[in-house]
Amino acid sequence: MTQMEDEMSAAPRTRGRLGRVLSNAVVALGCVLFLGGFVLAAFLYQPYLVPTDSMAPTVAADDRVVAQRIDGREVHRGDIVVFRDDAWSELPMVKRVVGVGGDSVTCCDEDGLLRVNDVPIDESYRDRGVPASRHGFEAVVPDGELFLLGDERLDSVDSRALLADGRSGTVAEDAVVARVEAIAWPPSRLGPVARPGEFGDLPGGVSSPGPLNLLVISTVTGAVLILGGAAIGPLTARSSRRKA
Repeated sequence: MTQMEDEMSAAPRTRGRLGRVLSNAVVALGCVLFLGGFVLAAFLYQPYLVPTDSMAPTVAADDRVVAQRIDGREVHRGDIVVFRDDAWSELPMVKRVVGVGGDSVTCCDEDGLLRVNDVPIDESYRDRGVPASRHGFEAVVPDGELFLLGDERLDSVDSRALLADGRSGTVAEDAVVARVEAIAWPPSRLGPVARPGEFGDLPGGVSSPGPLNLLVISTVTGAVLILGGAAIGPLTARSSRRKA
């Protein structure tokens, strides 16, 4: 066998080795992205089943939501939170924060709007065909407490129901266990839950989105790389055999 023939026969073997190395590297990177995204998502987030329509139209009954585990002190106005409070229910509850410690929350003004610290809140997330509340109320939120309302104002059992006997109608910050980030099911409603800009001009503004989108992208990209990387080796080997 001549030197040229040796070189020609060695070339496919070299391409095969390079293909295997590339395949292993792509699969390894895919595993890091997939497992890293999946593990972090499992650590930072928790799924919940919403049992009622009290948060309609934003979240409907039987929706499955993904909520970021947070400390109640991280909550901002406009957030949809998951909390546990025996005065409400033994089960986790889902409501929207409209007032934090020190806020004055009143309803309704001459335009039928909720007011927070005398600022009218034109709540885009609720059904515009109904008033901000079926009955008037006024409350001052104690420090370390939250005033919570359901987006479905006609039927929601929320902070308004606790404004009796001189109570503030609020829930303690430490009752909050998570903040809703997205709807995961049904597929027709799949997607992130928007941060309402109506509260943006108040002190503290609105919360920033969590890392859910990045974790989903990491997990999906990792899965694609694992599948693609696993295919590189056989494809390279087949190509090398053809050229041999």
